[in-house]
Amino acid sequence: MPELSMANDLAELLKAREETVGVSESSSGGLVSATLLAVPGASVYFLGGGVIYTVPARQALLDIEREAVRGMRSASEPYALLCARTIRDKLGATWGLAETGAAGPTGNGYGDDPGHTCIAVAGPIERAITLETGDDDREANMWAFTKAALNLLHDCMKEKG
Repeated sequence: MPELSMANDLAELLKAREETVGVSESSSGGLVSATLLAVPGASVYFLGGGVIYTVPARQALLDIEREAVRGMRSASEPYALLCARTIRDKLGATWGLAETGAAGPTGNGYGDDPGHTCIAVAGPIERAITLETGDDDREANMWAFTKAALNLLHDCMKEKG
């Protein structure tokens, strides 16, 4: 599984640098966290995460109120970056990693097609990307979102040096 290989690489980097990560994910359904946690010794670098799938979850787990997201689409790069910064700050992590989108088989209420996700990293380097798989296969999209999230974190960590 390529995702587990990437998680192993991330684990080595995080441990070597004594850095930590927190995860806020939505349409990946917990796969980002599960993949990072599949590596033995994850408690050294993985501080926690949550599946922020609904407004009540966002309010309870991230403590982001409606006013903070007024005018912001949930499946957007600015929203993903807000979630990444928030989970990083709440957990006191070096890195925050967030994903939000529409896994399928249908789109979301914001007009995004299935296979749409926005992923963000907040830490010493910040970056947000949008991925469009063009696929309506829910499970395939969830794994594609997970792989893209792990790759983005890896790229940011490598860029940091």
